[in-house]
Amino acid sequence: MKSALVSGAAGFVGSHLVDRLLEEGFAVVGVDNFITGKEENLNSAKSNSKFSFLDLDVVSEIPDLGMKFDYIFHAASPASPPKYFKYPIETMMVNSIGTKNLLDLAEKNNSRLIFFSTSEVYGDPLEHPQRESYWGNVNPIGPRSIYDEAKRFGEALVAQRVRAKKVNAGIIRIFNTYGPRLDPHDGRVVSTFIRQAINGEPLTVNGDGNQTRSFCYITDLIDGIFKMAESHEFGPINLGNPNEMTLNELIEEISKLLSKNLDTTNLPELKDDPVRRKPDISLAKEKLGWEPKVSLTQGLQLLINSQ
Repeated sequence: MKSALVSGAAGFVGSHLVDRLLEEGFAVVGVDNFITGKEENLNSAKSNSKFSFLDLDVVSEIPDLGMKFDYIFHAASPASPPKYFKYPIETMMVNSIGTKNLLDLAEKNNSRLIFFSTSEVYGDPLEHPQRESYWGNVNPIGPRSIYDEAKRFGEALVAQRVRAKKVNAGIIRIFNTYGPRLDPHDGRVVSTFIRQAINGEPLTVNGDGNQTRSFCYITDLIDGIFKMAESHEFGPINLGNPNEMTLNELIEEISKLLSKNLDTTNLPELKDDPVRRKPDISLAKEKLGWEPKVSLTQGLQLLINSQ
């Protein structure tokens, strides 16, 4: 039986990954300290005898867990602006010291480690769409640097351990992802808009709404993560949906699905907020045979139905 450790197991992406691993027959150890994760996200997993959970901050020394892991997935980190602004030091530490601790565990266990990086490493990009070869346009001391630079450092740490031939690891750069279990109050645009729309509140838009994003449904992302884990690729590899749209166009789509007119309230632009965001997924197609399958309309309807 294959085994896996998932840090950030009670988070949005982490909990969906845990469920998929269990479906595939893995023995899974989930690790989380519930800073942003929710225990109820693991309700399904906890009913499976192949799942065990450890309330632990991976920034702390990781104890002997009594088993070796084929795979280690490092998904632990606050991932939305309100959350990493609330926990700035924790965000930087989990992507630096936490990453080192899990790399040490991967070396000890001869595990393949997958580091969950982010499209935020590209900052407010001057290249469009964003390819993995692009180094980014990031403000190293701006308010978002607590997340952007933490992930960039995590990538550098993983890369060095791979260069030193100490660890078998891969880096994925995750673009905007949505789906059930996405915290409606975490500040991410899809969950925020749908929560506000369902509750009859004006949709809050930072700026004029013409900034673009690309939205990937959670099951597509999990498929990509699996393909990356099972490959021998180091990456980094972008995982996201290249269907780019403005926030105003997203609002129109939600309005159609809910069959209601939606009011909006425009707020000041966020500092260092990317104007355009779209992944180039050519590498994922070539190296992993992966591309997203769920359309935005399908995905939004599934998310609405889960509310």
